[in-house]
Amino acid sequence: MTSYTELANPPSHLAIIMDGNSRWAEAHGFQRDEGHRAGAKHVRRIAEASADLGVRYLSLFAFSTENWDRPRDEVEFLIELIGETLDNELHELIERETKVQFIGERSRFPTAIQDKMRKCEAQTSHFDKLFLTIALNYGGRWDLTNATREIAQAVQQGYLHPNEIDESVIGSYLATRSLPAPDLCIRTGGDRRISNFLLWDFAYTEFYFADCFWPGFTTDALHIALREYGQRQRRFGGRRELTRKPSLVESN
Repeated sequence: MTSYTELANPPSHLAIIMDGNSRWAEAHGFQRDEGHRAGAKHVRRIAEASADLGVRYLSLFAFSTENWDRPRDEVEFLIELIGETLDNELHELIERETKVQFIGERSRFPTAIQDKMRKCEAQTSHFDKLFLTIALNYGGRWDLTNATREIAQAVQQGYLHPNEIDESVIGSYLATRSLPAPDLCIRTGGDRRISNFLLWDFAYTEFYFADCFWPGFTTDALHIALREYGQRQRRFGGRRELTRKPSLVESN
């Protein structure tokens, strides 16, 4: 693959909606569970390629708040697969010096899964080569609702005045508060929607929609997406040509 130094402007923060596991399995004559398993294994390949291509922050939409509405046996398999993947990938994450954080409401997961999340975060907390965020039981509406509730409590308790509430304050209460805004979001699977992912954070994010299913999204396809992104002109609502906008994290 072409090295990332040849990319005009790789995104600092890449978000990916990993869609199409079940359809990939169906297209290949496999059971649905095999599609999810193939998708989970594919994460490492794309994460490593993203880092090699110059991405510093990678956010993956792994399990949404709406995924609980899937058939019970599928949900149970997905939860089991999450735990299995965390066990299998922790060593590699440490080897690649990747800092991991999970965003979303964890309390609905079994205690054993929550413990694995905490262990993964603790053992990778000091790394900084790649910042990997995994969204589990996450939804953009959940995030905004939770932030609104916490801001209301802060006002009620006298820690915050209503006139002090601005974009930076709201951002500081979101689960994504430690992250810069995504520069690019890739969605696989052919659908053109964001499916309740990073609603606040996507205000000026560029989008790239790939028709292939997630397990078939190759590293070459990733390179094509990032190269296409690098050719775009981002103005963030203005007319002056900018390549990227400083994040709240960087400006504070």
